[in-house]
Amino acid sequence: MADKQISLPAKLINGGIAGLIGVTCVFPIDLAKTRLQNQQNGSRLYTSMSDCLIKTIQSEGYFGMYRGAAVNLTLVTPEKAIKLAANDFFRQHLSKDGQKLSLLREMLAGCGAGTCQVIITTPMEMLKIQLQDAGRIEAQRKLMSQAAVRAPGGPVELRSHTAMQLTRELLRSQGIAGLYKGLGATLLRDVPFSIIYFPLFANLNSLGGRGADGPAPFYVSFASGCIAGSTAAVAVNPVDGKDSRVCVYRYECVYSCVVFPCIGKTEQLTRGGGLCLFVNNSWCTKSNIKEVSRFCSPEVEYLMISCRPHYFPREFSSIFFVAVYLPPQTDAGTKTALNEPYKAISKQENAHPEAVLLVTGDFNVEKLKSV
Repeated sequence: MADKQISLPAKLINGGIAGLIGVTCVFPIDLAKTRLQNQQNGSRLYTSMSDCLIKTIQSEGYFGMYRGAAVNLTLVTPEKAIKLAANDFFRQHLSKDGQKLSLLREMLAGCGAGTCQVIITTPMEMLKIQLQDAGRIEAQRKLMSQAAVRAPGGPVELRSHTAMQLTRELLRSQGIAGLYKGLGATLLRDVPFSIIYFPLFANLNSLGGRGADGPAPFYVSFASGCIAGSTAAVAVNPVDGKDSRVCVYRYECVYSCVVFPCIGKTEQLTRGGGLCLFVNNSWCTKSNIKEVSRFCSPEVEYLMISCRPHYFPREFSSIFFVAVYLPPQTDAGTKTALNEPYKAISKQENAHPEAVLLVTGDFNVEKLKSV
């Protein structure tokens, strides 16, 4: 016989309450998962989930474990409402005269529910992960700066980022698409999760039912939810890690070459466009990057910076990056144009023989060896 029908408002209320309780209980574990996933091999701060939670409490306090929870608590109710209502909707339309659904139809209903929920899940995950990972990034920067200046340790000073600030920044810089960054990875995670979770939960829960019409006892439903949720979470965990990284990793334009400072004083400067070097924040922070020299003219442009990553072999003092642009058909001749970067590079090689020096750019078939 068909299961007793529950009204849609009651399902939405039940789903919202369950979501709020679930977020409150498991959010610290979710925060540890996000920070562990977003670590890179060269800059690991945490060795395990317990180590992450202990360090988070020490540096950010108890409520640091709930960084970003406000976003989830606000959006979890509509997210669960859409997910549960969509699953019931698809199950109802896929059933034949109230008969029990086949496994394939149950999986199709779960697929539809997972597809619908990403409308809320994607921006929620974007903001939540950004806020969760902010503590790890700031702690990493603190350690790097302390290692650079050999300063005594102290409490980590975190910049206050709120969900509203992140939302405004994303909307201003990338538009509505910024909030839906990682949509593909979220779909790859949520759709398989729902395909596995809903059919598995329904079949496990039915094993403990009290007769034909009676609902299963609470402990049976609870155990069924735990088993189904754990199985689905393990299955989609690799994609979940990708989703976290898509939402977090970003690069910043650290230094750029000034585009012809003498423009306005002469009308002969028409070439160029400036140079810019991008440095990954998780590898080297701005406090450990210095501009060494720059040169801009119609004949040649170059930009040199030095970096000292926190994790770097002791045999090398630092890394010098040199970006060079040589326009085609340089008026002053290639050798004359390359004299400027050549002199700057030679100066640093003589002053820092233990440093690593990397030169890249567009030389238009020319070589520094020709100077």
